[in-house]
Amino acid sequence: MLDLAMPGFFGVQKRLADAEVRLNVSIQSNLATQKFSAGFSLQAQQNPNCPIIPGLPDDVAKFCLVLLPRKQLPVIGAVCKRWRSFIKSKEFLVIRKEAGKIEEWLYILTGDLDGSGNHWEVLSGLGDNRMVLPPMPGSKKAGFGIAVIDAYLFVIAGYSVDIGKECVSNDVYQYDSRLNRWSTLTKMNIARCDFACAELDGFIYAVGGIDSHGDCLSSVEVYDPSINKWTIIESLRCPRWGCFACSFEDKLYVMGGRSSFTIGNTKFVNVYHPESHSWNEMRSGCVMVTAHAVLDNKLFCIEWKNQRKLAIFNPVDSSWNKVPVPVTGSSSIAFRFGIFNHKLLLFALEETPGYQTLLYDPDAPVGSEWQRSSLKPSGLCLCSVTIKA
Repeated sequence: MLDLAMPGFFGVQKRLADAEVRLNVSIQSNLATQKFSAGFSLQAQQNPNCPIIPGLPDDVAKFCLVLLPRKQLPVIGAVCKRWRSFIKSKEFLVIRKEAGKIEEWLYILTGDLDGSGNHWEVLSGLGDNRMVLPPMPGSKKAGFGIAVIDAYLFVIAGYSVDIGKECVSNDVYQYDSRLNRWSTLTKMNIARCDFACAELDGFIYAVGGIDSHGDCLSSVEVYDPSINKWTIIESLRCPRWGCFACSFEDKLYVMGGRSSFTIGNTKFVNVYHPESHSWNEMRSGCVMVTAHAVLDNKLFCIEWKNQRKLAIFNPVDSSWNKVPVPVTGSSSIAFRFGIFNHKLLLFALEETPGYQTLLYDPDAPVGSEWQRSSLKPSGLCLCSVTIKA
């Protein structure tokens, strides 16, 4: 891997400039002689012992590749297997971060205004640029979980909307944001919907939910992306569904939703400790949460009973703080959250004339935390994730 701090590196600036020219020539030459589909399925042959870019050391060639704009990565990955393999690697992200070329994009599952379906679209924050992802594999689903690891988006389980909740799935799909393609992963051990899902230390946890028989689940399983495998781990003390999860300080927090041991929604928070493989409980959660997001090691929630306040949870002392949302007019406006550029975005869940996306900046001076943002999906925001690559 190229070390940007190594002695004499900046003495090769001319060499890098020449390398970028050679890279462009190499790309054009390959694309002129190769045919590939819109799904970027080109299978170019290349000797693994050959240089990444002829005439350049591999560390310099890798640096040239990470300098390319993110929107060009799918095409670059189609040039040859070795380029594609490098673009998919963690090394690519590490060097890209060191070079200051990481780009932050917001991926929004957008409901069509006519109710006919939904699609994933991307907002990059660069003017009005908007891209639409290839359709997700499988049938249209709801009640699924989503998570992000590195540059990958995971869409997990749920139920088929066209058939109903009785058709609960254990399918798992992965979207590679660098190559703009979907793939199918190993199925979960238990089909479930309306469950809690979050990433912790590079693993994805799926907690509780409802199974294909309509029963509430206490089971928990964890996904290891390095081996593409789901494993059943210690269960909750009681079944729970309609909940959500987030991770803080190497622990998994599960809150909201309902438990089979309570009437109505529960304030209990389940906390999982991976080191001891054990759960404990505390009573300081939100109930009937309609939107949640984690920003700067704090949890932001909106509760169904109070759509005009942000409830902010600090895991350090398990305290909650309430911040008014500056919305006037119809009290029926509900929100979904997005995270972009270290700020919280509030997307209207209803098509309200004149509504502009609200932006909350937790680092702004008191009285200046709320602003307006031009970022807005083409339809209704159903859920969103932020991916940096």
